[in-house]
Amino acid sequence: MNEVTCADKLGLFTVGMGAVATTLFAGVELARRHDRPPVGSYTQLGWLTDAAGQAGRVVERVPLAPLPALEFGGVDLIETDALTAARTAGVLNVADLATVADFLASIPAGPGLHDATYVRTLPALRARPEKNKAAQAAAMQQVYREFLTRRGCARGVVLLTLSTEAWRPIGAVHASMAAFLAGLEANAPDISPAQIYAWAAIEAGLPVVNCTPNRILDVPALVERARLRGVPLAGSDLKSGQTLLKTVVAAALGQRLLGVRGWYSTNILGNRDGLVLDEPENCRAKEITKGGVLDDLLDAQRHPDLYAGLEHQVHINYFPPKGDNKEAWDAIQLFGWLGYEMELKINFQCRDSILAAPLVLDLALLTDLAARKKESGIQSWLGGYFKCPATSDSEKVCNDFHVQSARLQAKLRGWLA
Repeated sequence: MNEVTCADKLGLFTVGMGAVATTLFAGVELARRHDRPPVGSYTQLGWLTDAAGQAGRVVERVPLAPLPALEFGGVDLIETDALTAARTAGVLNVADLATVADFLASIPAGPGLHDATYVRTLPALRARPEKNKAAQAAAMQQVYREFLTRRGCARGVVLLTLSTEAWRPIGAVHASMAAFLAGLEANAPDISPAQIYAWAAIEAGLPVVNCTPNRILDVPALVERARLRGVPLAGSDLKSGQTLLKTVVAAALGQRLLGVRGWYSTNILGNRDGLVLDEPENCRAKEITKGGVLDDLLDAQRHPDLYAGLEHQVHINYFPPKGDNKEAWDAIQLFGWLGYEMELKINFQCRDSILAAPLVLDLALLTDLAARKKESGIQSWLGGYFKCPATSDSEKVCNDFHVQSARLQAKLRGWLA
């Protein structure tokens, strides 16, 4: 059998073909046509310095899959193909959509897994027929494999870009591979569709990137199975807009030893993500990933005079007229020398999927690289891409974006071509 190389076709399979996925597809195609630069992508535009101090572009020095080698597919509970989905999402302007219309139309979306107890606000127009969760997992393994075969791909990555599921605690059914398999057979209600998609991908030998707050990388059964199967995992919940700025600003405040009494964050968004997050149980999952990023940056144990009792609130508000153009507000109450009070306000009027798409591209290419380098389990060196970066048991969570970026570069330095 011939050795797989980075230039062989790589299949990117998105679970959920909505705004983020279709913006990714369109952006890659426009970049391949040299119509638009891949702004926001470290793998495409970033530079890396080697041990000898010589700098070069990441895309030229690290053995990543080239953009022409990428093939796309996925599943969705509503849309039938990427073009229809992109029109519904409304992210791309008329001219860009027209340029890539034929390409997007060539990417069909298969039916997905649905459980109304996890996502109540979206209609499941195209759910798979299997009712048993073990049968659903087996069916998705087959879907992944057929996609790779149909597209002539030597390997693939599964990208979880589906809706945020209602938050549920990790329970006994998640504690071990045996318990999880028994739970699939018994239709355990605590196993979510996202977890089934991930289990099926791992069983198919495909890396998994969790772009959502859904509970994947904190499920012991999934992490252990990925380690045994030699499958890389990355997650969770993309750090693309407000939380990116929050971690950068908080790290600076912490390093300057300025006191912070309170941090109030609110989001206004009107896309399907916002509609789903309008449900309290679903919003809870997002609040947890957004709410935990200050703990290590503003260390109350080391500096109780500066950060003890810090009030950190996160709010998400669904406002349909905003569409995909999210608005994020932060109001920070801080104090400095002699305890004198100050305020810092941040208003980020951003485009949700425009910020997210290049991160998904990077994560797909980097987890594929990790798989070819025989890495398995949680890839904590990719933590800078996530609000809730997963780590192994022996590692401490770090939310400092500059530290995270240095870890990413150190890892890639060891894989320079």
